[in-house]
Amino acid sequence: MFSFFSKPDTRKVLVSGIKPTGRPHVGNYFGAMKQNIAFSNSGDYRSFVFIADYHALTTVKNKEELSKQTVEMVAGYIACGLDINKAILFKQSDVPEHTELCWIFNNIVTVPYLMRAHAYKDHEAKGKEVNAGLFDYPVLMAADILMYGADIVPVGADQKQHVEYARDIAGFYNRAFIKDNREYFKMPKELIVERVATIPGIDGKKMSKSYGNHIELFCPEEELKKTVMSIVTDSSSPEEKKNPDENNIYNIHKHFLSTEEDLLLRAKFENGGYSYKQAKEDLLETIFKWRKGKIDIYMRLVKNPNKIYKILNKGGRIAKTEAQKRMKEVRKQVGLDL
Repeated sequence: MFSFFSKPDTRKVLVSGIKPTGRPHVGNYFGAMKQNIAFSNSGDYRSFVFIADYHALTTVKNKEELSKQTVEMVAGYIACGLDINKAILFKQSDVPEHTELCWIFNNIVTVPYLMRAHAYKDHEAKGKEVNAGLFDYPVLMAADILMYGADIVPVGADQKQHVEYARDIAGFYNRAFIKDNREYFKMPKELIVERVATIPGIDGKKMSKSYGNHIELFCPEEELKKTVMSIVTDSSSPEEKKNPDENNIYNIHKHFLSTEEDLLLRAKFENGGYSYKQAKEDLLETIFKWRKGKIDIYMRLVKNPNKIYKILNKGGRIAKTEAQKRMKEVRKQVGLDL
């Protein structure tokens, strides 16, 4: 029987953003995408997954590159299993209310407070000039998170500070503009999967495109093979026993494996007689097996960007409706709507 009244959605809210850095790499997938996909597909959360193209502008200064990378990242998410019927997948810039809320937050935070951000301090320590977008990055991320009333935010260990900033800024706002001690902006919590908190690159440092040490998941086979075979190793001979926990190959390979497969791989390193050449070939075989079927989905989507645009437009309309409701309330609270 048809009802004019629909039940309110009482599920907790999950918000997650990923910068459009092009074809996803192993670090993207195991550091964030896999968890986001699992949580979203579970149906237990109202899931907002956005492509953080406003954030990407801090480094990307080419419109064709940004557009291409956005398509590739969305294609990667879907190829890796994200059910677009269970997640609101959208482009950050399709909801300009994010930047409006960021501006309002900018007026309740201080410069010294933002100078404590890891990204800013890292650039400053290296003597790099910091653009205003990078300096303000934590405030825009707080707006991303708080806009939709996030309960949880899946992040890597290195991103935990951004959720802490979001909580702080929620508190600053509530104390400044909410006079009856209500918690208008709720306090989000970070969700870190400890086993995959940091994914090493081919040189042992954190995997990142900016370091050039990443392994792309959907690159051509020869390119993938070349990258895997270039993983940095020590000078141990095949016969020597090796500590898997200090080995780059193992520390990448283990993330693709079940508990039983992981134990078998550890034993190969610990028992000796396992060459690095064989270890790299085994990793390569595992990646090829993992991406079987997925790469076909990825390539079809990349070759048909209009399908991706339709998906993002649909998600953007839903997210924008939510954001407009939020901003209508915020404008009244701060005195912009008389």
